Amino acid sequence: MSSLSIQRFDHLEFYVGNAKQAARFYSSGFGFINTAYRGLETGSREVASYVMEQGNIRFILSSGLMPDHPISQSVMKHGDHAAVIGLEVLDVASSYELTTSQGGIGAIEPTEAEDNYGVFRYAAIHAYGNVLIKFVDRSDYAGAFAPEFVSRSAQFDRSGAGLKVIDHIVGNVELGQLEKWVQFFAKTMGFEMLVHFDDQAISTEYSALTSSVMQDRTGTIKFPINEPANGKRKSQIEEFLEFHQGAGIQHIALSTEDIIETVSQLQASGMEFLQVPTTYYDNLEQRVGKIDEPIDELARLGILVDRDREGYLLQIFTQTLQDRPTLFFEIIQRRKARGFGEGNFKSLFEAIEREQALRGNL
Repeated sequence: MSSLSIQRFDHLEFYVGNAKQAARFYSSGFGFINTAYRGLETGSREVASYVMEQGNIRFILSSGLMPDHPISQSVMKHGDHAAVIGLEVLDVASSYELTTSQGGIGAIEPTEAEDNYGVFRYAAIHAYGNVLIKFVDRSDYAGAFAPEFVSRSAQFDRSGAGLKVIDHIVGNVELGQLEKWVQFFAKTMGFEMLVHFDDQAISTEYSALTSSVMQDRTGTIKFPINEPANGKRKSQIEEFLEFHQGAGIQHIALSTEDIIETVSQLQASGMEFLQVPTTYYDNLEQRVGKIDEPIDELARLGILVDRDREGYLLQIFTQTLQDRPTLFFEIIQRRKARGFGEGNFKSLFEAIEREQALRGNL
C-alpha cells in the first residue's frame, strides 16, 4: 500500500475525570505547561480540555461536562486513560480513505474546522479497545491548538523536566488478539514489524507475555503491542485488562537527553517509580559494557540499562498514574540503541509483580 505520510506524533489525548486537577498534576509532577484551553468560557458546552506541552510532547487532558457525554462514559468504564493518538499527516482525507479501504473502521470522517486562525483538518479510525487514531493536518492553522481552544500562555518555557518527544506507545490486547492487531497496523496503516518477543523472552516465575513492535516506515512512530501468555498467576497484562475493562494503552515512553537530571527532577516533584533490587547494579558494566553515566547515580535513582547492536539505552518506569493499576509512563534515554530494554524485562516484570502482590492481584 502507499504511505500514510505520517510526520510525527501530533498529540496524545487523555480522557480524565477532572481535567482541571489533572492539568495541575501534569504541571507540578512532570513539568508540563498549560498552553491552551477550551471549556465553558470559550464556548465549549460539552467538554473541557487542557493542552499540556513539554519539549515536542503535546498532551490533551479532556473531561466531559455532563455524565452522559461519551468522554464521561469512557472514564466511567476505563478510569483515566489515554484515548486518542494524534498523528500529523500531510493529507487527512487520503489517510482516512487509505486506511478505511484497507479494513480500518472509520470513527470521524474527514472534517474541516475553521476560525480566525485558519483551517484545522482531522479524521479518525478505531484501533484496539476504544482507542482512536486521529489524523491531523494543521499546516493551514495558526491557532493555539484547534478551533474552540484559546491560548493560555503567550510566553512559556517548554523545557520542563527535560522530556523531549514521545518515543513509543504501548498497547495491551486480550489473549489471542495480538496477531489481529499486528495485521491491522501492517495492512491498514502500512507499518512494519520491528521486533517480536515471545513468552520465553518475557517471563518470570509466575507470568509471561508476548509482544510485537510495529513501526511506520520512517521508524518515527512505534507501537509495541502486548498480549498475555499462560502462566502460574495473573500477569501484569491480565491485571491491566481487568481494571481497564478491555484493551487499551498501557504506557507511554517519553524520551530525554539527560535521564539522570530528568528523573532527579521528577522524583523531587513527588513522582514515584518502580524500583529494582540494588543487586541489579552489581557487575552492571560487565553485563552491558562501558557506559558514560555514573553507576552509583543510576542505582540511587533506580534507572535500568540495556544494550543492543547499535548502542545502549537507559530507562525507568513510573508507578501507575491513577488508582486503577493501568496507565503508567516510561522515561527513556537512547544512546543510539533502537531496542526496548529486552535485557531488563525480567527485572522490570519482577518489580511489577511485587507491586501486583501488594495490590492483591498477583
